[in-house]
Amino acid sequence: MAQDFSYLIPETIQIARAAGKLILEIYQNGQYDEYTKTDETPVTSADIAAHDQIIDQLSALTPEIPVLSEEDADISLALRSQWPRYWLVDPLDGTQEFIARSGDFATIIALVEDNQPIMGVVYAPVSGVTYYAYKDQGAWKISGFDESVPISTYKHGPDSNSIAMAISRRQDLNNITSRLSSEWNYEMMPLGSAALKACVVAEGAADCYLRLGPTGEWDTAATQCIVTEAGGKILNTKLEPLSYNQRETLENPNFIVLGDAELPWNEILVRG
Repeated sequence: MAQDFSYLIPETIQIARAAGKLILEIYQNGQYDEYTKTDETPVTSADIAAHDQIIDQLSALTPEIPVLSEEDADISLALRSQWPRYWLVDPLDGTQEFIARSGDFATIIALVEDNQPIMGVVYAPVSGVTYYAYKDQGAWKISGFDESVPISTYKHGPDSNSIAMAISRRQDLNNITSRLSSEWNYEMMPLGSAALKACVVAEGAADCYLRLGPTGEWDTAATQCIVTEAGGKILNTKLEPLSYNQRETLENPNFIVLGDAELPWNEILVRG
């Protein structure tokens, strides 16, 4: 029987919030350095500071569980494949939003076991909202420091042909609409941070989130757990499950977050 690590949720939330507080302080004073990584994506000194703090605190919490972070991901599959479980972290999801000062960024922490996310925590520093889930124990939202409330995805009626779709502010809208059937009506909801868009689907405020373009497994692991426990799914654009720690690359394929998996997504999504 798999070990139950749900007792770690309160401490994990506190670690995410502490990193978010650090990021928010840097965000508010505007004093940070900006760099470009080898993959041409931005990173800031806020990402690095949050990374260092999270690594230290998770390592102290569970010394026996390795930590894989976006900011230190150069670990071979040969080594990673020996891990029965590991923490998977994106210290600052939505770095472009941080730089653009939209406020839509988050700290993400997931626990992955046997190649499947079993715990997910997403914290949004600006709003103070926390989303979290544990396998087979439901998905939850905390607004500020209020009590946890359960969340669930929105289920459509049989006659509905309108879809509320979360999309990136930084993506070409034509690229998105070219992948969608013209038989449906779409309400586009531009937002920042991949994790926060997925959580919007998890809480039923959007029907789906279509992501085209590079992301890493750290972008989806926590929300994979949260969305699944809320009643939805995260699949690649061929409507197949995403994988974790099973390939040398940690880059995700294009993916879609589904609130109501019973909708005819194989007709709605023009695959290619």
